[in-house]
Amino acid sequence: MRFFPLNEHPIERILRIVLGLVLLSLTFWGPQTAWGFLGAIPLVTGLIGSCPLYTILGFSTCPACRQPA
Repeated sequence: MRFFPLNEHPIERILRIVLGLVLLSLTFWGPQTAWGFLGAIPLVTGLIGSCPLYTILGFSTCPACRQPA
């Protein structure tokens, strides 16, 4: 068992990375609040390809990584 098993679809990973970068950019442009640092969560999970919540719930959107039940 891997500590960070791959459980995200490649398209989901791209969307998470883009969303994370957009949210992080809000700390520098736009409202400039600390809430933009929440963008680090989807950014990191998108970069590593593993969502801890998916792992806890036993859920996966990665078609190649799904394990048979």
